[in-house]
Amino acid sequence: MKYLENFDLRQFNNFELLAKQVVEGFIIGLHKSPFHGFSVEFAEHRVYNPGDAIKNIDWKVYARTDRLYTKKFEEETNLRCQVVIDTSSSMYFPKNIDGKSINKLQFASLAGASIMNLLMKQRDAFGLSLFDNALLQHTKCKSSQTHYRLLLTYLENMLQDDTMNKSTSTAQCLHEVAERVHRRSLIIIFSDMLNHESSEEIFSALQHLKYNKHEVVLFHVQDKELEMDFNFDNRPYEFVDMETGERVKLQSNEIKEHYIPQAKKVEKELIQKCLQYKIDFVPADINAGFHPILEKYLVKRKKMMT
Repeated sequence: MKYLENFDLRQFNNFELLAKQVVEGFIIGLHKSPFHGFSVEFAEHRVYNPGDAIKNIDWKVYARTDRLYTKKFEEETNLRCQVVIDTSSSMYFPKNIDGKSINKLQFASLAGASIMNLLMKQRDAFGLSLFDNALLQHTKCKSSQTHYRLLLTYLENMLQDDTMNKSTSTAQCLHEVAERVHRRSLIIIFSDMLNHESSEEIFSALQHLKYNKHEVVLFHVQDKELEMDFNFDNRPYEFVDMETGERVKLQSNEIKEHYIPQAKKVEKELIQKCLQYKIDFVPADINAGFHPILEKYLVKRKKMMT
């Protein structure tokens, strides 16, 4: 069952509402999970300490409480996070035929929007990078609601463009992100890692991010049922490479025994490389929902803040 069956998919043009629903459902469930100790709300003010700038004192709060607090500004945020999303054509799999399913790009976009919603609640700064064969969008990190809504607009506009045969230049784009994110940040990447580049090229770019002192989490977005388990009905199919347009007609069971070990081999190599370079590798099944994604973000945030 697709996780988003309870959502109205027509709301994908209203990411603010969808992300709010995802995050509110996640927060409600936190007290029932091992993550109940995490805080997802931070005060807008901090206690005044001798030496702090007097101009930052919130006198209205002082009038109500008789205690001195200073306002927090963007440059004082706890964490900086860049959300990086692969928008190449392979991310449009599976094609939405029944109007109820979700593809990898929709999943990654809403997961990214939900993480940004949490970042905003925690007064952290966040930016957004979108790429296919080039870096299409790259914003600096800010923590305001105005900035959040602007980034959601970028996501909504991107999803309306369903152009096929868009290839991926993951390595080149990640190198560019590494060059443009100047302060130490948490880099969260959503990608299916389906590209024609060598693993050496990809991990050279990921090493570039690590060399610049960033923490990196790679969410490997996939439809596990179809892409890993190859759970297709036993009948003829025409499989289409969504980035090149190449087509091949096959009986699904004829290649299943060969396909599954190869798919597992590729994923195993990704996991081993990520372990080698101290990159967090997280399988992100689009049928498993968003809570595992948000939990992983909170775990990583806590480790970085302690």
